[in-house]
Formats: sequence, C-alpha cells, structure tokens
Amino acid sequence: MKEKRATYLNKIIFFCGFILVTADISAQVIIPIATENNMLLMQTDNNNRLRTVYFGKPLENESEYKAVAANYNYDESNAGIYNSAYTPAGTWNLSEPAIQVKHADGNPSLELKYVSHKKEKIDANTSVTSILLKDPVYTFEVTLFYKVWEKENIIEQWTEIKHKEKKPVILQKYASANLYFANKDFYLTSFQGEYLKEMQPAETKLLQGIRTVDSKLGTRAMLLQTPNFIVSFGKPASDNEGTVMLGQLAWSSNFKLDFEIDSHKNLRLIAGINPFASEYALAPNETFKTPSLIYALSNNGTGEASRNLHNWARKYRILDGQGERLTLLNNWEATYFDFDENKIKDLFKDAKDLGVDMFLLDDGWFGNKYPRNNDDAGLGDWQENKKKLPSGLGYLVKEAKKEGVKFGIWIEPEMVNPRSELYEKHLDWVIRQPERPEIYYRNQLVLDLSNPEVQDFVFGIVDDLFVKNPELAFIKWDCNAVIYNAYSAYLNKKGIPQSNLYVDYIKGLYKVLQRIRAKYPKVPMMLCSGGGGRGDYEFLKYFTEFWPSDDTEPVERIFLQWDYSYFFPSIAMDNHVTDWGKQPLKFRVDVASMGKLGFDIVAGKLDANDKIFCKQAISNYNSFKDIVWHGDMFRLVNPHENDIAALMYVNENKSKAIVFNYLVNNRFSITATKRPVVFNGLDPKKKYTVKEINLYPGVTSTLAADREFTGDFLMKAGFNPNVTLQRTSVVLEINEVK
Repeated sequence: MKEKRATYLNKIIFFCGFILVTADISAQVIIPIATENNMLLMQTDNNNRLRTVYFGKPLENESEYKAVAANYNYDESNAGIYNSAYTPAGTWNLSEPAIQVKHADGNPSLELKYVSHKKEKIDANTSVTSILLKDPVYTFEVTLFYKVWEKENIIEQWTEIKHKEKKPVILQKYASANLYFANKDFYLTSFQGEYLKEMQPAETKLLQGIRTVDSKLGTRAMLLQTPNFIVSFGKPASDNEGTVMLGQLAWSSNFKLDFEIDSHKNLRLIAGINPFASEYALAPNETFKTPSLIYALSNNGTGEASRNLHNWARKYRILDGQGERLTLLNNWEATYFDFDENKIKDLFKDAKDLGVDMFLLDDGWFGNKYPRNNDDAGLGDWQENKKKLPSGLGYLVKEAKKEGVKFGIWIEPEMVNPRSELYEKHLDWVIRQPERPEIYYRNQLVLDLSNPEVQDFVFGIVDDLFVKNPELAFIKWDCNAVIYNAYSAYLNKKGIPQSNLYVDYIKGLYKVLQRIRAKYPKVPMMLCSGGGGRGDYEFLKYFTEFWPSDDTEPVERIFLQWDYSYFFPSIAMDNHVTDWGKQPLKFRVDVASMGKLGFDIVAGKLDANDKIFCKQAISNYNSFKDIVWHGDMFRLVNPHENDIAALMYVNENKSKAIVFNYLVNNRFSITATKRPVVFNGLDPKKKYTVKEINLYPGVTSTLAADREFTGDFLMKAGFNPNVTLQRTSVVLEINEVK
C-alpha cells in the first residue's frame, strides 16, 4: 500500500500542453529554471520546503541535479533557512522574509510547503513554470511564477497569493521574488538620483548585512532611487566579461529591493512592492498578483546582458517596440505658457522646415475659469483655453496637417491644482488628509485613482481628446507630484483600509491605461514625470517611450543615456535638442540622435548655418535611425572613466553601423584622442569603410573616407575618431564594402 501511494503521488500528469508534477513527501523534487546560458535550480528538503540550491551555467546531466545540494554543509539552526525559494515569516524562519501575513483569526505565522509544479511551453523560445506552495494549517497558498525566454536569457518572476479564510488576510509583506546566490563576492550597482540628476550609478561590494534600495514617493517612484540594478559575481561589473545580472522591478509605485549577505557570505535578494504603509487587506478567494522582477543574465558582462534585454524588450514588452517613432518639435522651451494659436501655427512651419514628423503642444493649452498661464492653476480642467485657442484644438490639428506635420499634445491627467474647477467640484477625488494642511509639489495634488469614478474621469480625458480630434497623433503623459498626506476618501467610504492606497492607486492607473490601449492600441504615448521619475517595464506595456530627464545639457545627457542604456533600448528613450549648456548645436544634435530625436528650440531663430545643419542632421538621422532603434548597442568607451565617450549601434546583418564619439572632460587640454576606439559587433571577415557624418556646414572632416578596414582590424586595433577641443563630437558611419 505504501509503495502504491508513493507511486501515485510521484506521478507526472500531461495535459493542456504542460507538465504537472505533484508532490511526494518521501522523495525530493527538483525544479530547474533554465535559459540558454544560465540555470536556477530548486529542490525540496526533507520537510518539503522549497530551497534554491544552484545558480550558474546550465548543468549538462539532469541525473546530477540531485547531487548539488549535498555539496554544501551549512548550519542554519540560528537563522531558519537562508535559501528558501520564498521565505515566510512567523514560524521557523528568523531571516528577512519574502512574505509576512496576519491570518483572519489574527495568527501572524505562515508556513509554505511544496504541493506541485507545472511547466507550460508557450513557443519554442518561451515557457512558464509555476510552483504551488500551501500552508498546511490555513487555507492559504502562494504560486511562484518563472517566465523564461531562453535565447535572450531573460527571466520574469512574480508571485500570486490567495486564500479561502473567512475574512480578509492582511498581507504585511508580499515580495515578487526571493533569490539566493552561493558565489564568492558580490558587487551591486544601484542608481541614485534627484531631479535633474537621475540615474546616477553607485557600485559597492556587498558586505554582511542588508543593503536596501527603495522608494516611498507613491508616484514618479524612480526620482530618488530606481528599481534598476546590476549584480556582478566575483568581481566588479564589466561590459565584456564576467557573470552579471541586470534586474528591474517592473512596478510604478513604491518598491523595495533587499540585498542581504548572510552569515555564510551568500547573497539573498528579495524584491517587491515596498510594504511601507502598505499592509494589504486581501479578501477571501481574491488573487493578489505581485509585480514582476525582470532580469537578464550573462556570463559575458553587462554588454551582452544589455543587448539581450534590449532585444527582449523590443520584441516582447515595449508597446510597438519593433516599430517606428516620430521625430518632433516641442514648443515648451520656445514659449513655455506664453502662446496663442497664431504663435503655435507659426511653429508648424518651423517643424516642416526642419524636417521632423510632428509638432507637440506642451503645457498651458487648457483651463478657463482658472487659466493655465503658469503651474499654479487649471490642472484638472481639460477644456481648451478660449483666449489662447479660440478655434479649439481641432483647428490646430487641421492646420498642422496642412503644413504636412502631425499634431501631438501634453496632458497630466493624474493631477489637480487646488485652483481648478475640478478641485472645487470633486474634493473627495483628491488624495489629501482632511485633518492636515495640504502639501503641494509644483502647486498640485494627486487624484485618487483607487476610485473607479476617478479612473473613468482620467480615461475620459484621453478619450475625449481622440473622439473630438481623431487625427491626434501623440500624447505626452506627464506626472509631477508625489503623494503627500496619503489618504483616500473613497477607501474610507468603502471600509477598505487606508494601507491599500499605494497599491490600489497604481492598479487603478493600470486599469485606465488598459482601457486606453483597448480603444486606441497604436497611438504613440510618451511617459514623462518631471524628467526621469518614471520608466519601467510595466508602464512600457502601454507607452511607446519615456522621458529620461529634464536635464538636457548634452554632456550630462551622455552620462544619463549611458546609464539608462543598461536597461532600456534606445527606441524607448526620448532625447531633445534644447538650448541648455554651452555645447555647440552639432554636439547637442548628435547626443539627441542616440534615441528618439526631438527638438525643443526656437527653430525660427536659428541662423542660416545652424538651420542647414539641423535639416541635414535630421536627414542623416532618418538614414540611420533604424540601426539606433533596432540594432545591437555596444558601449565602447565609458565616460565615467575616460575623457571621451563612445557608443556604437550595429544592424542585424553587420553590414552597417553608427559610432558616436564625444569629448566629456576638457579639464586638461587635449590635442587629439591618444588611442583608437576599439569597435565591436562587426563581422571580422567583412571589409568596411569608416566615414564621418553630421559635419557642420563649411567643416571638412580630418578623417579619410576612402580607406577600407576589415572587421577584424576595427575590433582589435580599432579606429581613432580624432576627438579634439575643436571636434568635440564625431559621428562615424560604417558601411560594408560590397
């Protein structure tokens, strides 16, 4: 009888295109999560708890999987289990938990035992493994999900939590992922910042204890710290060698990343929604899905990991990631709030003359009782200002079309000014503590998107624009305020705990975006947030691009774009030419060409040579933008470590490439770059020409354009772009010799 029972419990059941493995508590279950070049191995122990026992290069022989765990002799009696695949709180565990709950009867303990797992093959490259864990005492369960893209070496990991207890269970912590790495020495690169200083890298060797990276801002969550990180194993991160993980928690509100070196000098990584002020009341039979931790793995440095992540993002995640983008002229720095429809009409001619695809009308076009003439009024009242735009937006859309350019518009639909009709009529829609003084960021407050009525209102803003102006071509969606005095009148009315607000706000925003994309699936939308306050792979399901920073000073922008490039492909990043900084126009245009190009200048006031250059540079950009958007990117010379920066984009068949070279440090006078830039990504057997493009009118290149080089030479000996104090920006076009 015992033998039959074991056989029954250990059987494998095939159905619906996937494999289901059920638990046998008398035998240890081994679960591999494998990409092409990496493997995560989990195994149940004698108590049927699931542990992570291996992370590294794939093991060739499945029969040897079971031998991995036996290689380690760790005494964990004073900590519980360090390498739990999803660490619960309140029972055996004394380490930082991944999940902590209070049951309906008030009991704060949780145990999770392995029940079953299944692997579903989606296509030849993609699969999803799910692992069911249950509490043996309470009707509470957790399912761990691992979605794998084998070729790209990408894993997306999340958790689903549900229960059948009689009353709500309070989720006190509910991480997306709990990973464990038994390697020697770990180095973390996190990205800190502030307004105009976003995405500043900081690398540190992780020492015993916990290093936390988190946000409590509610909105524009990436402003001070970001959910992006690099972990390198054994030595500091390098672009072309070493084992690295590039990760991001794809969540648009408060996040928390814990990197803990335990007493065995191993790394525990727990990532998820920040539990700060966010105990979540989960009703019976409802499922709580955590955001995804997305990570790229490479044994050949951050360059390979980035390219894999870029390829994955374009193909599987970013809205229209394999499509096109619109170049544009924006009026913001040309007019700020001071414009009328005649001034805007004149700018259409500038857009057409430059050769861009679209004109974008920025902030200031709405509000009547409280006109939007500065940032302290009108936000929330989304009707055309009759004084500025007496003929309405529809008239401007048609006039732009007559000039041969498309028309886009700015909105900030999640926010409200206290000086607005919306605030006067719907104070209960505003996130604010009724017993406290209001605190403003840029004279505004946040609308309560946990409220379905507010969701309808925000959707209606966008829907109304498109219903009235079906040829509207672009939306710039801004978000400037953070959440102060977090309190929801709606949740209070419904008897829902206030601690649900931070989570339900973002879930409400996602619902709005899902509705917008269901009705308007293809319209490009740009995600902006006072600069780089937002930009994650959950938002980018709904947006075609994001604005990395309001800092458009071109030298600073080189560093920003370099560091964003670890995680995002260039097609997702909007770069505008502005009047910031002291660099020449050519330098500014070249920097902005490493992504989606836009202009935020008074184009009509450009002198003759500047205008000629811009028009020719846009024409050049149109000839190589497909490589920048869809090609492989190689970081060649790091501006954090050198006087110059160099980046390279190569097309799929290695027949054409673009290399951008910049002087980033002129503290010490240089006559010319001392050493060549070593290229990457070419075919060593092919021959290429190297030609300088984007030359300013009247300037002749110092580089010979008729010489031929093999890819082997360019990737070993390199090529000197001859960057000098007079040639601070050099763009090279590489073409295969047929």
